[in-house]
Amino acid sequence: MVLKPIVKNSLLAAALVGLVACETVQTTQGGAVGIDRKQQMLVSSAEMEASSAKEYAQVLAEAKSKGLLNRNAAQAQRVRTIANRLIPQTGVFRPDALKWNWEVNVLTSDETNAWCMPGGKIAVYTGLIDKLKITDDELAAVMGHEIAHALREHARERASQQVVANSAISIGAALLGLGDVGKQGGQYLYMGLMGLPNSRANETEADRIGVELAARGGYDPKAAVTLWQKMASLGGDEPMKFMSTHPSSSERIADLTVYAQRVEPLYQQTRKR
Repeated sequence: MVLKPIVKNSLLAAALVGLVACETVQTTQGGAVGIDRKQQMLVSSAEMEASSAKEYAQVLAEAKSKGLLNRNAAQAQRVRTIANRLIPQTGVFRPDALKWNWEVNVLTSDETNAWCMPGGKIAVYTGLIDKLKITDDELAAVMGHEIAHALREHARERASQQVVANSAISIGAALLGLGDVGKQGGQYLYMGLMGLPNSRANETEADRIGVELAARGGYDPKAAVTLWQKMASLGGDEPMKFMSTHPSSSERIADLTVYAQRVEPLYQQTRKR
């Protein structure tokens, strides 16, 4: 396939428009852990928050219809108590987060999981609590980590990267006449060189911000280390690093040990109040 110059120029122009539309933002202040990486955003915060609010409502409605939403009142209260101590600390990283419409719920599921959608929509799975016999300090580390993803708008960042990548891959495949096979190869190349490493960087940022949120909320930041030791003990083969969206357990534990020590004074100050 040979593209005429006018078509090539149009495709290149479209690519340039997409790149120019990207906005460089600083989603959070650095905090004691010093997260200061600037991010490129193409998708708007309003789009992400509106989509997340709709999806969260659907998840809750489905869970409620199956009797899986906040089934254990004491458990739900425990999770919300921790959230109520962490959320006020988010202002250290971004003051506007204090005005988010935060929601916190517990879903009955065997999954060892928790998440926080853009705009502060939190879910904790009972599998995480029960399988790990999780302490309040460890649960604060998990929730702090997930809240950090929302503060840093990692979902928005990944969506923006994917929009740009998809455009570039489609244009490149068209210009080179590679078709669908070329697009698929481009996707693999993007994930290997950019997508997965960026995702691992996001996880590390969330780990570090999470321990600071926990420490400021009065929870022992060293619990993040014991949490990941427990997670590692659950078993299961970890993928090779270059194929993983997350750092290895050993890398996380080593990094969290350093950053837990860094925010230890904040924890000690909170305990003295």
